[in-house]
Amino acid sequence: MSTEPETRVDTGRTDEADLSVQIREATRRQELADPDEGLPFLDRAVNKFVELIGAGVLCTIVGTIFVNAVSRYAFNYSFSWVEELVIYLTPWLAMTGLFLAIRRGTMIRIDYFYQKFSPAVRRPIALLGNILCVGILLFLGVVSFNYVSLFGSDLTIHMGFFKGFSMGALMVGGIGAALAFGVVLVREEKRETR
Repeated sequence: MSTEPETRVDTGRTDEADLSVQIREATRRQELADPDEGLPFLDRAVNKFVELIGAGVLCTIVGTIFVNAVSRYAFNYSFSWVEELVIYLTPWLAMTGLFLAIRRGTMIRIDYFYQKFSPAVRRPIALLGNILCVGILLFLGVVSFNYVSLFGSDLTIHMGFFKGFSMGALMVGGIGAALAFGVVLVREEKRETR
């Protein structure tokens, strides 16, 4: 046996474990928190309405895919219209998610370079970015409106449903998202001028 005192190398695992637990708890609190807490009644009502539409679309997609999978493997029968339904509902799901992400301020952004600017420069950049987003989304809405006007009455192959329903999501969602960005823009400007 050695007479040298035993030295322990601290690997930092305790700190890493503590940090991991803290991150997990913070993430869980954030996931379970009401994203609309503190908003005025009308804002909460609009968000809940759009949330219900999105949840309904998602449940319809998942439910029909599940029923079709069970039918395919249990009874060797597949519904031909399920894929078409999923394809036509997916834009509605995407647009409800986009609308809510804009309204709740949870859009994914990479602001590494943006944070390098001074606050005086950041404000016009943010303003320009929001105006650009409004313009692009309005353009999407107008182009989708033109598409729906021309081809919206065409029927789908399996369900015999109007094709305009799917593109209508891009029209309604684009204009709705542009309005949401517009509201964010106005609110940020009001907050900045106070």
